[in-house]
Amino acid sequence: MSTSRPISAFMERHYLHFNAAAMMDAAKAYKVHKASGKKMLISLAGAMSTAELGKSLAEMIRAGQVDIISCTGANLEEDLMNLVAHDHYERVPHYRDLTPAEERALLDRGMNRVTDTCIPEEQAFRRLEEHAVKLWKDGQANNKRRFPHELFYEMIKSGVLKPYYQIDPADSWMVAAAERNLPIICPGWEDSTMGNIFAAHCILGDCEPRIMKSGIEYMMWLADWYTANAGTEGIGFFQIGGGIAGDFPICAVPMMYQDLKRHDTPFWSYFCQISDSTTSYGSYSGAVPNEKITWGKLDIDTPKFVIESDATIVAPLVFAYILDK
Repeated sequence: MSTSRPISAFMERHYLHFNAAAMMDAAKAYKVHKASGKKMLISLAGAMSTAELGKSLAEMIRAGQVDIISCTGANLEEDLMNLVAHDHYERVPHYRDLTPAEERALLDRGMNRVTDTCIPEEQAFRRLEEHAVKLWKDGQANNKRRFPHELFYEMIKSGVLKPYYQIDPADSWMVAAAERNLPIICPGWEDSTMGNIFAAHCILGDCEPRIMKSGIEYMMWLADWYTANAGTEGIGFFQIGGGIAGDFPICAVPMMYQDLKRHDTPFWSYFCQISDSTTSYGSYSGAVPNEKITWGKLDIDTPKFVIESDATIVAPLVFAYILDK
């Protein structure tokens, strides 16, 4: 086995069939896509930040292997929550056995559970809220409107969170993204803890909804970015999980082609989804990639891959292979 790339060499020797082979095919095609000079979007669903995907995703970002990210509001904030409150997290390996009373006891202690991991409300949510409110009030006073990810970028770049760092910032994908000023799309941000907190402050009268830019504005921005960066061959789409993080940005291409009549808009030029969603009637997250052809998202010859597995296991392996680990 090669000593210079032991993970990749192990994968090349053992991952030869079924889902393992699909993973290898997708990883190799990702490398070919980027080596040809094309850009890649990564979408993050679920709670990948709480799963600490930042350890591998941050390295991908710094290596120039990611050009734009679409993520849920949860992934946007939970990477920073892990950054500033990691020591206060608690793991509950027996989460399947918890009774309703035990779940309520976690709530009463301010421990919000994500599968086997509890996020501490006081050290995580409220620590970010303190600094977010200052930026919201600044936006209100100065008529400054921000996208949700820009709010977090300002927090990171200002240094106000540094005293609270409890992990190596090299393992934070949001810190890596802020360093590169990486474009981020965060559709449905309202469906997140910080989105809920923002709504509460709007109800209290501290600020108005208008100071945060909307999902429609994200789509408008993405259309411009895609047009400027796609060239004639399109941009790649690497989807982790399902949901709005993937559904929203992939629609930018048919929107431009069909609704704006920009018929020179290229299709997405690579597609891979890591998903354990069951292929069933009406399930978009579980739909086979060919269905996307009928919606004007992918073309006949677009490289398409589905890795039917747990993204917390597969994504770090794919990233390791791309990085020649």
